[in-house]
Amino acid sequence: MSRLTHLDDQGSARMVDVGGKTVTQRQAVARGRITMTPEAAAAIVAGSVQKGDVLAVARVAGIMAAKKTSDLIPLCHPLPLSKVEIDLVLDESGVTATATAATAGQTGVEMEALTAVSVTLLTVYDMAKALDKRMTIGDICLLSKTGGKSGDWHA
Repeated sequence: MSRLTHLDDQGSARMVDVGGKTVTQRQAVARGRITMTPEAAAAIVAGSVQKGDVLAVARVAGIMAAKKTSDLIPLCHPLPLSKVEIDLVLDESGVTATATAATAGQTGVEMEALTAVSVTLLTVYDMAKALDKRMTIGDICLLSKTGGKSGDWHA
């Protein structure tokens, strides 16, 4: 097993120094799902959720969350994101969210993509909870990452 980079020689948490790393184009894609009753899904499709356009608000929330990842995850570096895209697919049992984050930088954007998906799905829950309090968020995972020293990875 490789050394954990977020721990110093004494085992204390630290922010990794990426100053000497080469700037490369980096991209990460993450996915997650929220399941719900057919009635809740139908209300989202019909646009009859009292709080407004669920998918539009969730998409904006995911983009905003990606930009704030370093404020939420203690050891993440703040990154100048060049792209954050949220794709939402609604079916009769829920919403699948896929987030793509990209940057030209010295460290990857996996956490930004995962944070974007998580907050997107939490926003769907918040907006539709009056219709279905048993919604379940899950299957959040990294699908791929490109760029950087460790190269490309695909699930």
